[in-house]
Amino acid sequence: MDHVAESSDDGLLGLLRKSGSLSVSDLTRATGVTPTAVRQRLVRLMAEGLVNREVNRTNRGRPSHRYALTDKGRRQSGSNFADLALALWHEVRAVEHPEVRRGLLGRIAKTMARMYASEVSGTTTVERMDSVTRVLSERNVPFEVDRSGELPVLTAVGCPYPDLAEHDRGICALERMMFSELVGEGLRLSECRLDGDECCRFEPRRGASKEAATAVQ
Repeated sequence: MDHVAESSDDGLLGLLRKSGSLSVSDLTRATGVTPTAVRQRLVRLMAEGLVNREVNRTNRGRPSHRYALTDKGRRQSGSNFADLALALWHEVRAVEHPEVRRGLLGRIAKTMARMYASEVSGTTTVERMDSVTRVLSERNVPFEVDRSGELPVLTAVGCPYPDLAEHDRGICALERMMFSELVGEGLRLSECRLDGDECCRFEPRRGASKEAATAVQ
C-alpha cells in the first residue's frame, strides 16, 4: 500500500473505502501516524457509526482486528452523486407535459421521504421538525427550527442542493414536498435564498392545525 500522509478522519475513511478492511498496522503505514493515533481515530469513527471492527480469527495466536466502513460510512466517505443528481434533475425538468412533470416530482419527494421516515419521530409538528434537523445534521446538512413565531419554522442554514438550486429553483418545490411528507404538515416556502433572502424557510401553511401552534408555547 502506498504511503499517504493523511491526518483527517475523511482521509482514513477514504483509505477504507478504497481498500476494504484494514488493520491498525495497515492504516499506520498508510497514514504515517502512530498506532495510538490511528486507534483513537477508529474509536471515534466507530462511535459515530461510520466504521465497524471485524474479528479475524486464526488457528494460532490471539485474534486480530480489521476495520471496514459501515453503510453510513460508505455514504459519507465520498461519491460522485452530485453530478448524477444534476444530470437526472435536468432530465426531469425536460419533461414537457406539466402534469407528468409534477407527478414525477411528487413521486421523487415521496420516495426521498420514505428513505428518511424511519429516522424521523415525534407527534407534534415541532417535534418532527426537530427530528428532521437531526437526520439532516448526520448528513452534514445544517437545518434548525425557529420557534420565535406563532408556528415553528424549519430553516435551512445551508442549501442541501446548491448546484441544483443554482440551475433551477424547482428543487425548492421538491424539498418542500419532501419536508411536508416527513413533518406530516403542509409546508410552504416562505423565504428563499434565490429571492435574496438570508436563508430558506419552510413553515406550516396558514390555517395549519392548532397543535403546531401550541407545540411552541
